[in-house]
Amino acid sequence: MNEKQLVIGMPAGSLANPKRGGNLINLLDAAGFKTSGYENGGPTKFSTVNFLFGWDGRPQEFGSQMMLGELDVAIAGDDWIQERVVELKIEYGEKLELEKVLSLRRGGVRIVGITNGDDPADSIEDCLRKLTSEKKLIKVVSEMPYLAVEWLQEKLKVIGKYDEFSKWSVQKYKTPPKNDSGIVVYETWGKTEAKIKNGGADIGIEITQSGSALRNYGLKIIDELMMSETGIWINPVIKENPVKLDLLKMFLLNLHGTINAENRVMLLFNVPENKKEIIERYLSDYNLYAEEPPINPGKSFAQYSIQVETNNPQIPLAKVRYELIKNGACSIDTVPLLSSIPDLEVIDI
Repeated sequence: MNEKQLVIGMPAGSLANPKRGGNLINLLDAAGFKTSGYENGGPTKFSTVNFLFGWDGRPQEFGSQMMLGELDVAIAGDDWIQERVVELKIEYGEKLELEKVLSLRRGGVRIVGITNGDDPADSIEDCLRKLTSEKKLIKVVSEMPYLAVEWLQEKLKVIGKYDEFSKWSVQKYKTPPKNDSGIVVYETWGKTEAKIKNGGADIGIEITQSGSALRNYGLKIIDELMMSETGIWINPVIKENPVKLDLLKMFLLNLHGTINAENRVMLLFNVPENKKEIIERYLSDYNLYAEEPPINPGKSFAQYSIQVETNNPQIPLAKVRYELIKNGACSIDTVPLLSSIPDLEVIDI
């Protein structure tokens, strides 16, 4: 791979859909990294820069690809990265240390343990106490089977049943169990909830936002394994390559600027000399600037510029504009922000 390019894992699936995925395509575009082909399934190209290379793939695979050096950077959910880290650890004895260097504030989901709604257990510990007293083999379904194994082993230790149920296997759904005791985790490709509802397994792990789909199936949540969101992940070895590290910093800084500008606008307005003290007191009282308000002085008026959050219920944008006018400002222009970069220190790598 070209040592002068940053190789980025571009996730297929909902994130590549312009109507879903939290507008990842628009985010990259606003950051200065316009893509072509990504929304159509690839191949992805960065059409305005030559220092980024898009590698289309599934986020489920990106952890392994970063370990192998195929990818420098991956855009992926925390859950899928963690699934690969755990798999490599418990299945292959490989220690993989990946680092999340930027949250994209998108794709927020919960990874939860589920069981049938009529199960009297209210927690995973209660559920396991009941199952281990009745069965030698606990059947589990999950799209993230290795997270399931690690989760259940920890819970079995809590209730003192780990030694009896220490054997485990990850298999395709309903293939013959490799062990006659312990845990068998059937790897699924969606509709985990249906398998629990119809008696295909004792416990399931599901990805959910609100939990409404689970309730529709008559299921209940008995534990939360983790929260997950989409972020930028790296293999820390990239820091040993000065050229790629510099490209990474450029990539992250521009993405941070665009994320930081979301739900913000710039207000530009004029203030007559005799109203400057009143306006500056108002701006200070409501923390509407950082170090000091940017001012362009003029002969009779000074032009001020401030950033305002558009979704702040404590101080709505409409009220800010109204109060500024009441206090003597005039000629207020509201300008959308594409990017807002405070300084290089926002990138901590």
